[in-house]
Amino acid sequence: MCDGIDPWRRNARFNLPGAVRDTHPGAGRRARGNAGARLLAMREVRFSTSPPQPLDKRAEMRLPEDGGRRSATAEPRQAATARASLPSVPKPEGVRCLGAVEANALGTLVARLSEKAWRREDAQKENDYEVFHHTRHVVFRFIRGNRWPWDYYSMPNWQVWQPWLMPVMASAAAAYGYRETVFPKAMLARLQAGHAINEHSDGAGSHPLTHRIHVPLVTNPQATFTVNGTDHHLAAGYAWEVNNLAVHSARNDGAEDRVHLVFEVFDGSA
Repeated sequence: MCDGIDPWRRNARFNLPGAVRDTHPGAGRRARGNAGARLLAMREVRFSTSPPQPLDKRAEMRLPEDGGRRSATAEPRQAATARASLPSVPKPEGVRCLGAVEANALGTLVARLSEKAWRREDAQKENDYEVFHHTRHVVFRFIRGNRWPWDYYSMPNWQVWQPWLMPVMASAAAAYGYRETVFPKAMLARLQAGHAINEHSDGAGSHPLTHRIHVPLVTNPQATFTVNGTDHHLAAGYAWEVNNLAVHSARNDGAEDRVHLVFEVFDGSA
């Protein structure tokens, strides 16, 4: 399923370091959702090598009615522009399997999202592009205007979902061996059954500077991802880097909606 991957990566499930650092400079500030909850961001989040505990009431709560946009935590623009230039990252020719990941706990939480929550979050997304005409998103982190990877913001829902997102993302990103792993984008993408994402390429801005990774949470054999005219099925249980600079599209000809965790990563020490 994941040919060409080192044997240790094939069997690596939850091989996380003792600490995964969230390098967002806004960490530590208070985020206020309109539900009244105050969630304190953490500079450093520690995970054990075992899956997260069963979902608690806090994780089951609905997302903020306004999608959290008014209280999103962002890095100051002046701090972002003051940083040194980031190098472009190598992209795979089409798709690259990064290895096995354990995402069952995250999938369980995603299955609890109501249709109302999906509609509400999708209406607030910044990436409201025509190609996503039958794709809904729940955005946790995003790069402002897709311009500069350090200029990203976190929605309040990031603090609720972080214990389930970070182990999956850190496990996938371990393949790069970065000294300072930064996740400037993270979202759920739900492609409706019987529909497609039109051909497009993501172009310039922040896109050449980050790796784009998909982790299928709900999929079927009729769900395909096409890069440069070649169809790929991204199997569940694995993390897949895709070349988002190339012309790509997706189709879901199955009977159920396809849901992926989609995120981006770069080396903050570069």
